Amino acid sequence: MTTQTASGAPTSFDQASREASGARPYGRYLEEFEVGALYKHWPAKTVTEADDHMFCLITMNHHPLHINDVYAAQSQQGRNVVVGPLVYSLALGMSVGDVSGKAIANLATEDLKHPAPVFHGDTLFVESEVLEVTPSRSKQDRGVVKVRTDTYNQDGTLVATFRRAVLVPRRSPSGDGEPEDGAAVQPPPD
Repeated sequence: MTTQTASGAPTSFDQASREASGARPYGRYLEEFEVGALYKHWPAKTVTEADDHMFCLITMNHHPLHINDVYAAQSQQGRNVVVGPLVYSLALGMSVGDVSGKAIANLATEDLKHPAPVFHGDTLFVESEVLEVTPSRSKQDRGVVKVRTDTYNQDGTLVATFRRAVLVPRRSPSGDGEPEDGAAVQPPPD
């Protein structure tokens, strides 16, 4: 779709046109993934007490370890622990621009582990390694990419890890690497 801005200049709102104009690419086509590639996602994210409390309230997880300072002070950790699903959600979200920004569908998340706690004020650094790239046998315009995403705190401690499978489009339906004329792949909400 092309329209005019308030200044009268033409502009396009589809992802392919914006990327062609020099905008930062968002996500990758199947051909752009390579087994063993490591994407160090940026920017990092410092998890605040407000982030943790809001997430707990929205998701109705009112465990006192996450929202009660007095209770948490008496726990094994001695302070509030950030709720695990928030850590996972942040890591997943931080990986979208590099991994699933052009995804047709997120197919699976598996083997989610939280080997160490995250505390208020910790900064999360996330990276994903490509484990498999498999073109579809039934549809030439797509394939499955499997990645492992690891999340570290500011001290380099692994605090979360998971694997996921994402269905992504090929650059062209024929698989020859050339974009289809006028094709614009829109990412699904993640």
